[in-house]
Amino acid sequence: MKVLRPFLWAAVITAAFLYVTSVAHWDVGRAFQPVRNVGRVWAEPTSAATAGTFTPDEQNNIDIYRSAREATVNITSIVVQEDWFWGTYQGEGAGSGFIVNPDGQILTNFHVVRGSAQLTVTLSDKKTYKARILARDRRDDLALIKIEAGRKLPALKLGDSDNLLVGQKVLAIGNPFGFGGTLTTGILSSLDRSIKTEDESLEGMIQTDAAINPGNSGGPLLDSHGSVIGMNTAIYGQQGNIGLGFALPINRAKAMLEEYTKTGRVSQARLGIASALPITADLAEALNLPRENGLLVQRVEPRSAASEYGIRGGTRRVFWGNYPILIGGDYIVAVDGQHIEGDNFLQRAVNRKRGGDWMELTIYRDGKKMQLKVKLDSAPQEL
Repeated sequence: MKVLRPFLWAAVITAAFLYVTSVAHWDVGRAFQPVRNVGRVWAEPTSAATAGTFTPDEQNNIDIYRSAREATVNITSIVVQEDWFWGTYQGEGAGSGFIVNPDGQILTNFHVVRGSAQLTVTLSDKKTYKARILARDRRDDLALIKIEAGRKLPALKLGDSDNLLVGQKVLAIGNPFGFGGTLTTGILSSLDRSIKTEDESLEGMIQTDAAINPGNSGGPLLDSHGSVIGMNTAIYGQQGNIGLGFALPINRAKAMLEEYTKTGRVSQARLGIASALPITADLAEALNLPRENGLLVQRVEPRSAASEYGIRGGTRRVFWGNYPILIGGDYIVAVDGQHIEGDNFLQRAVNRKRGGDWMELTIYRDGKKMQLKVKLDSAPQEL
C-alpha cells in the first residue's frame, strides 16, 4: 500500500489541475490583479471616445475664435523715455487692436500708441507691418491706425453697444503679457461704469469678468454672435485680472470712425462751460432757484459754443457757509431731455457727441424756464 501512495497523490493532483484549467476556466492572473492596480493614479479621459464632440457653448466659442482671431492684431510700440540723468532710452510697450476694414484700418486704445516713435503690427499669420496713426481721441482713449499689407484683410463686424444686458456672454481676444491670440470668456457684469485712469475719467464703461490683463488693451470684446460690442481698455488695480475688467462701448468708436470717414479728421466736442456748480434741490431752494437738481453755471469760456449761444455765467458772489458761489448765471436742469443726475452728467453728455453736433439744454434764467439749443464746437485735436 505504501508503494501505491505516491501514485494516488499524483493522480489526485493531475485531476485537480485538469479541473481547474479546463472546467473552472480559472485565470492565474486574477490572483495578481490587486497588485497590478496598486500605484496607478491616472486614467485615460472618459471623453477620449467622443473627441471632436462639443457642447453648443463650446462650439460657439470655437467658431467665434476662428473667425475673430484673424482680425485681431498685436501692437508693439517703441517709446523714447528719459532716465534719471536726463538721458534717453527706448522702451517697448505691447497692446492689442482689431481690423475694422479690409484696407488695414485698425482700432486700438489711445494709451497703446501714446508717445510712440514707432508702431509695429503683427497679424495672426505672424507677418509684421509698420503702422501709422490716422486719428486719436484721448478723451475716449481711442486711436485709429493703418497698415499697408498689400492685400485685403479680414475685418470684424461692429455691433451695437446701446442695447446690452447684464448677464450676456462675452468673449475677449488679445495679447495679454505678450501671449498673442489669447481667448477668455465671461459675462457682461455691469453697465455704465465710471472709472479713473492715470490720465482721464472714462464714463459709461462696460464691466466684464472675462479675464483681461496688461496687453489686452485695444482688443475686441465680442458677443455670442461674434460682433464687437466693446474695446478692452482697463483693469481694476495693478495686480492683473481679478474679475474686474472694463471695455469702452463700441458705439463711441463707431462715432469716431464715421466722423473720420466723412471728414478725414476726428474732433472732440466742446461746450465751453468752464465751471458749473452741482446744486441739490435743497440748496437750490435756499438760493431762490427752482427746487430741482441742476448745474449752476459759474463761468463761460470766451469764444466758445456756450458763449456764442448766450449761456450766462455768474454775476454776483455769495457765500454758502464758507464756500463762495457765483449766482445770477443760468441754472441747467436737463440735457437733451434728460434730468441732471450726478456731478459729471453734463460732461458725460458732451463726451457722447462730436464737434458740430447739437445739444439742447433746459435752463432757468431770471426765474423763467427755457430751452436753449447749442451747436458744439471742436476742441483742438491732439497730434
